[in-house]
Order: sequence, then structure tokens, then C-alpha cells
Amino acid sequence: MAQAERLYKLNHWLDSGRCLTRQFLLAELEVSSSALKRDLAFLRNRMNAPIVFDHDQKGWRLDKAQQAVGTQYELPGLWLSAEEIHALLTMQHLLSNLDAGGLLGPHIAPLMGRLNQLLGAGAGAKASAELALRIRVQTVGARRLHVPNFQAVGSALLRRQRLSIQYQGRGRDGAQDHVREVSPQRLIHYRSNWYLDGWCHWREGLRSFALDAIQSIRVLDRPAIEVPGGELDSVLGAGYGIFSGREVQWATLRFTAERARWVAAESWHPTQRGRFEADGRYVLELPYADPRELVMDILRHLPEVEVLGPASLAKEVEKKVRAALEKMAAGSSGEPATCHHEAQ
Repeated sequence: MAQAERLYKLNHWLDSGRCLTRQFLLAELEVSSSALKRDLAFLRNRMNAPIVFDHDQKGWRLDKAQQAVGTQYELPGLWLSAEEIHALLTMQHLLSNLDAGGLLGPHIAPLMGRLNQLLGAGAGAKASAELALRIRVQTVGARRLHVPNFQAVGSALLRRQRLSIQYQGRGRDGAQDHVREVSPQRLIHYRSNWYLDGWCHWREGLRSFALDAIQSIRVLDRPAIEVPGGELDSVLGAGYGIFSGREVQWATLRFTAERARWVAAESWHPTQRGRFEADGRYVLELPYADPRELVMDILRHLPEVEVLGPASLAKEVEKKVRAALEKMAAGSSGEPATCHHEAQ
């Protein structure tokens, strides 16, 4: 158990008025006697905690006399884990950017107050404000979201009703928009943007829709069909990224020893496999159903990565690189680019 967690537990027990025996503390904190002594000394000497040893009860407690005359002590506010801090700050960020005139408007202020209290973790408003000042969640690539669309999706999702949406996919022009009937299943917040997983009655299959690409939306007075969670995960969550598909392939990527210092610590997919080679290079294997998003992430690591397989994925990466080089060459010469490989 980390010292921060031990100090938090000690503070919680002492603040509740308990008298803590040595046997109790050694068993609950799973530390040695010397470590326990250092923890108590830290609270007493560094945090000004009025801890005394009660010989009658044979344990440590807070001195009520010192508390009564106004002796104050505070513990640092950053007791949360990295995952908890990220979750709370993400919630705080989402709430602060939500339209206060919407359905949640009256509830945002109390929620923000509670989040600030949790982030302060017992160290008071000053520490909470300092934490918000010193830690920031950046959203890169977030696209503008039409709040009424988000509210309509949330309403239909919770009431289990179908939606009629006019949807424009990113790879299509306006003439190819379709009005689709969708049974919403779940909302996904992925890479700073919102997506709706749903059953498309027009395509007769599961699809993921970017909420910012919905042109118009209407809640229908028809019940949504239910898709089991396992099927949602197998179709929409089996492969890499937001693009779905049942036919999953495994990509094998090899990174240079220099880039391996970062990539080896990254999570690209829940079922990924990784290993270091003798020369320090790092091999990453992960499943994907659609190569588009994976290709984009591979490109940002060039030239520090090579695609070992499958050959079709390596070809997609090569096509993108060739297209970029042709456009750059055409731009420098003033001639239009011709990507012959795109027509093949």
C-alpha cells in the first residue's frame, strides 16, 4: 500500500474519533512497525495533526483539547489515483462545456460543487481551486456538438425509443445523406467526441454514428429493439478504434527502440499483445476490423514504425505515404498531383 493511501486511511480513522491500537494499524495498513512510526510522525510533524498516544486505551487518537483551542491541520488534497483524477476532471470539463440552458442546467451547479469537493479530497476550497488550476484535461480534436441533438439521443436512449436521423458520413457528400431509423443502444465518448452505437434498420446491422454528423433528428413513438451487450462488444468493440466490423484481422507493428520507450506504455486496444526484441525494438499486435483509424495512428509514428503484417495494411499505409509525397511534390512544382495508385 502506497504511503499516500496509508496517510489517507490514518487521517480518516483519526478524524472519526477512534483510538487506533498498534495491532489494528499494523494489520490494516500491512506495514512494519518502523513504517507505521514514520507515518504517524509525518502526520504529527509535517501536517500538524494533534496525535497523542492514549496509555489507557493503548492507542493513538487526536487530542480533543488541542482541537478545542483551534489547532488546525490539513492533509494534501491530491489523494485520488490518476484514474480517479482523470475521471473527475473529465466530468468537470464536460459539465463546464454543457449548455446551461438545457435540461441539466439547474443541476450543473450542484454537480460542479460536488466535483470540486471530491477533487479537494478534504483539504478545503483553497486546495480544490489550486488543483483545478494546476491540473487540466485537454481535449484535442473535439468537434462542435449540437446540444438539442445530444438531448434527443439521450432521451431516446433512456426511454428506449427509436430515432429518425439524417446522417452525413464523413466520407460522403450531402447528396448521399440518408434518413435512417435507428434503435439506440449506448453512447460512447471516444477521443473527445460523442458517438451513438445503435441498430440501423436501414442497413439492418449495428453501426456507430458520430453525433456531430447528425444533420437532423426526431424521436419516434416506436420501441427500440434491444441488442445484447455481448453482441455490441463483438461487433463494435472487437477491433481497433471506432470503426466496426465482425471480420477482425491482427496487425503486427514494430517500433524502433527509441519510439518503444513511449509505445510500450500505451494502450491501443484491450486485447493487444506486445513484446521487446533483443535489440530494444518493440513489436505490438492488435486486432482491427477497419484499417482507416489504425492507418492514421501508424502514420503519426513514421518513420519509427514498420508494418510487419498483414500485407493489406502495409499497402494502405504505403498508399497514404505515396499520396502525401505526390501532393508535396506537386505543390513545390506548381503542377496538379495525380495519384495513379488510387485508380487501381
